[in-house]
Amino acid sequence: MKREDESTELWLAKLLKLGVLFSAAVIALGVLLFLSTGRSGYADGVFPTSPGEIWAGLLALRPYAVMLAGLFLLILTPILRVGSSILLFWRQGDRLYVAITALVFLILIISLFLGKAES
Repeated sequence: MKREDESTELWLAKLLKLGVLFSAAVIALGVLLFLSTGRSGYADGVFPTSPGEIWAGLLALRPYAVMLAGLFLLILTPILRVGSSILLFWRQGDRLYVAITALVFLILIISLFLGKAES
């Protein structure tokens, strides 16, 4: 069982590392686009505020939207780790940790959808 626990921890650590590296690459792409064009891709004072607007800007390669997408991926990385932990605890048969982790995951998802920025 100890070997399985170590492999689980290594898998989760790799997941976090890959998530951070991928989001950093997306943010770096946005910065490079911004530096090469000198523009955010939006009119002065107008920026994408909803996931749909960010997605549309990402598809159009608007620098600011690309950077925001990278930040969104960075936020999603630990949430993905918690979700993966549920599956791993389920596979190990640890129902208590499945329940606790599922509750934490639910709280994270609710806060992600209910949270909003004030301007």
